[in-house]
Amino acid sequence: MDAFYASVAQLDNPELRGKPIAVGGSGRRGVISAASYEARKFGVKSAMSGNLAAKLCPELIFVKTDFERYTEISKKIRTIFFDYTNLVEPLSLDEAYLDVTENKKGHPSASLIAKEIRQRIFTEVGLTASAGISINKFIAKVASDYHKPNGQKTVNPEEVLEFLEVLDIRKFYGVGKVTAEKMYQKGIFTGIDLKNKSLDYLENHFGKSGAYYYHVVRGIHTSPVKPNRIRKSLAAERTFSENLSSEIFMLEKLNHISEEVAKRLAKNKVAGKTMTLKIKYSDFTLQTRSKTLPYYVSDKHLILETAKSLLYQEALHNSVRLLGISLSNLNTETKKVPEKKSLSVQLKIDF
Repeated sequence: MDAFYASVAQLDNPELRGKPIAVGGSGRRGVISAASYEARKFGVKSAMSGNLAAKLCPELIFVKTDFERYTEISKKIRTIFFDYTNLVEPLSLDEAYLDVTENKKGHPSASLIAKEIRQRIFTEVGLTASAGISINKFIAKVASDYHKPNGQKTVNPEEVLEFLEVLDIRKFYGVGKVTAEKMYQKGIFTGIDLKNKSLDYLENHFGKSGAYYYHVVRGIHTSPVKPNRIRKSLAAERTFSENLSSEIFMLEKLNHISEEVAKRLAKNKVAGKTMTLKIKYSDFTLQTRSKTLPYYVSDKHLILETAKSLLYQEALHNSVRLLGISLSNLNTETKKVPEKKSLSVQLKIDF
């Protein structure tokens, strides 16, 4: 979806259409969750502080997040997806992979299916979407950003290698800002630069990710579309209006965060063994402290007690602006989910 949270706000409030808006971020310490394309022209983007966004765009309009509404619309969009295939793998509320090799419409063209789905989303929901179409998930993901907003890009099988060779390394899915800077320092600016590096070189300099980079630049990504993705972790966090220097006040915040985590665990009917306390200090340094329990927990009080022990594990080195609790090693990972037969990388469908 195109600027999903911001577009939903503009859909629900016609007065906001065509105007620069930011979701979240209001207040002295707010952080932007999403920005409309009108706001992006001024450099406003997600994860930016509200203060900086307002300086970049004095006319910026801040709106509150509404996850209940986002979820409602997301379900409508996924209903459209399921009219074409049951192989739908949601990545988030506003993004999903679809395998249409064999589709319910018997349609021979993946590109035309994408176009039809995008038109239906616009007609039935009122929002625009962009799509990427290719032989595997990696290339489709990269292509989906190519003609945003409200566009689509097809990378045919015979075009894959050329497409990747000229691609800016920052456009590779899985290459973040830090990794991109590291690659620049090593003379890797485009796909062809990456392709010229050996597997040993990439593994030596980028660890486990090295093999991933080596293969995807060659168009190799064999991960199938997984309609039954198993949740691996669940978390909640809070950024505070004022930095906290007293552990007494932090315990009060941890109480609320524990309650939120417990609610989410109950909603998803899961429990976890490994708890991680996330601490972001006033100087923006990040610290995590983890503990694996001998049993699964989902009760608020057990979550809070474990979080307390992690908080007291060592002295804090500065005042704190954010606390978060996450549970991983969930009991969902012990449940057996029938594996679907993997598709070959070269999908047999006309583009």
